[in-house]
Amino acid sequence: MTITAPRPSRSVRRELSLMAAFCVLPAPAVAQAPEPVESPQTLRVCANPDNLPFSNREQQGFENRIAELIAAELGVPVSYTWHAQRRAFLRRTLNAKRCDVVVGAPAGLERLATTKPYYRSTYVFVTRKDRNLGIRSFDDPALKGLKIGLHVASDDGNNPPPAYSLARRGLAGNIVGYKLWDVDGVENPQGRIIDAVASGEIDLAIVWGPFAGYFAKDQPVALEIVPVPADIPALPHEFDMALGVRKGEEALKTRIESILDKRRDDIRAILTDYGVPLIEAPALASTTRGGTPTLSGETKEE
Repeated sequence: MTITAPRPSRSVRRELSLMAAFCVLPAPAVAQAPEPVESPQTLRVCANPDNLPFSNREQQGFENRIAELIAAELGVPVSYTWHAQRRAFLRRTLNAKRCDVVVGAPAGLERLATTKPYYRSTYVFVTRKDRNLGIRSFDDPALKGLKIGLHVASDDGNNPPPAYSLARRGLAGNIVGYKLWDVDGVENPQGRIIDAVASGEIDLAIVWGPFAGYFAKDQPVALEIVPVPADIPALPHEFDMALGVRKGEEALKTRIESILDKRRDDIRAILTDYGVPLIEAPALASTTRGGTPTLSGETKEE
């Protein structure tokens, strides 16, 4: 893995520059009765077939469980359209009308109509507790002598935010890259980076929180998980996650948001059960500041 510049590539900067947009509309002169909302006959979900802890074909991920919860509230079954969350994911699934809902989407992603966030998480430092490294900052001088694992989603320069935080401090040479997918003979390759911390293959991993919390639970040694601190405004490391539907399908979005409100405690319990590090947001809203990291692996592009 090569980091050639201490700032994101143009495509990453574009994704990371998504900001909250609150539109204040004038109230209508005469209140209109709401149109009746037709319930779907099936909750058709677009999902990755091999991306724990989010989703898989065996429906063992927390996004699978949340989809089941929402479908139960709607009184309908769940069906899936499976597709790796890489380039063209949305174009080939949601926007091709093969499915209707993405359960894990960065809030405010402009290619979708996203619900209010249902959780907020962060990138984290992962180390062995028995090593007492105490890493709390990208500026810790100890990082210069450590092997630092990062997930590598692609080879086109679209690296996750921590890669740039490290590169701008001259630490690109310390990075050891781990693939999220396409690793022959490795079960759940997303967790390989956490295995590497536990075994001592690397000293530190910096990963998206849900990966860390889920795969750290079953390690033979205790691991320490610490949220990474804020760096520069152009490189956020915390993100609000929501559900997404096609633009213009406000009725379905509204129904889902009402379920998120009603079942908020149950959803939080699911996330906690999967070890997702939860960060309290300043306030819930339909969109959020920040942008799109490589969350469930790669940016969901059209």
